[in-house]
Amino acid sequence: MSWKPKEFAQCLPCVVAKNCKDSIEFYTAAFGFTELDNTSVDENGDVQHAMLQLGEVTIMLTPEGAFGMPHLTPTSSGVMSPMGLYIYVENVDKFYEQAVAAGAKSLNKPEDSFWGDRYARLMDLDGYEWSFATYTGKIVHQHTHTGDCC
Repeated sequence: MSWKPKEFAQCLPCVVAKNCKDSIEFYTAAFGFTELDNTSVDENGDVQHAMLQLGEVTIMLTPEGAFGMPHLTPTSSGVMSPMGLYIYVENVDKFYEQAVAAGAKSLNKPEDSFWGDRYARLMDLDGYEWSFATYTGKIVHQHTHTGDCC
């Protein structure tokens, strides 16, 4: 037996949601995630744990306060998460348009970066920042830092 499930990467980010059902609907419509078959609900039918997948990326989703944890979303806590997710997609421009049309908040439109990616930043329902990128290979070795990064 392996030390981890073979279908998952070594790192599985866990995203806390205000309402998991709403977040699942948002992530599938805006970002193209697929809900895996192991979603668990409580006696009231509220989602307590879900796993979503986009290509090679799998995330876990739990509600605020689940399993006795004091975790809150950025929207509920009023504090921006110090951590974001950076995910590669085939066509960031097309991806961005779909995400915004489905309700994602634009933080910046797709633009070319000095590190060789064309990337965009989006915010979800709970105030998390997500960066999506397509690798272009156009790396600029000398650049001026503007303070706006991934």
